Amino acid sequence: MTWEWSAVSDFMPHFWDGLIVTLQALVLGSVISFVLGLVWALLMRVPTRWVTWPVGAVTEFVRNTPLLVQLFFLFYVLPEWGLTFSALTTGVFAIGLHYSTYTMQVYRAGIEAVPAGQWEAATALNLPLRRTWTAVILPQAVRRVVPALGNYVISMLKDTPMLMAITVLEMLGEARLFSQQHFQFTEPLTVIGFAFIVISYLASLALRALERRLVH
Repeated sequence: MTWEWSAVSDFMPHFWDGLIVTLQALVLGSVISFVLGLVWALLMRVPTRWVTWPVGAVTEFVRNTPLLVQLFFLFYVLPEWGLTFSALTTGVFAIGLHYSTYTMQVYRAGIEAVPAGQWEAATALNLPLRRTWTAVILPQAVRRVVPALGNYVISMLKDTPMLMAITVLEMLGEARLFSQQHFQFTEPLTVIGFAFIVISYLASLALRALERRLVH
């Protein structure tokens, strides 16, 4: 086995195409998981079982089924019911939905960690409920959970290769296609592995910087 730099050079245009798709899936999936996870967490605090029971059942089901199964269901089953989306849109939504059930637990922990005195102070000041959440509770809760949310961003990055199963050509998909066409596997797969390490490391650095900024 010999390393051929010419194969790396030939693969790079495909790599950049796959990198763009991977980053799109990661960023959009993260946004969906963060927003939807917060919605789930807030709904679980509604003082009625008519809300908390369905939300709990849905999130528990999603969290305890494999992401790959959810991808297949959304991409291959929903069209039979008249709901058709592009492969990338389906993949982004699946990743966001799946990880929202984990970020929900992170938000819940952050909200419960806010001292009771903060709630009492907001009540003493006669703040409206919406103002209490947006100005007092959520800023403190989110600040506490940034490290945990960051860990899930990196986990989502590692799960983006699953999108290849529904025909999305992210980095690994591009590497696999190139390898099959040119019968060269070592170079493209090595480049992809190195790219995942670099992106994960840069993301961890960015998250640490954000955490330090929020703390101080």
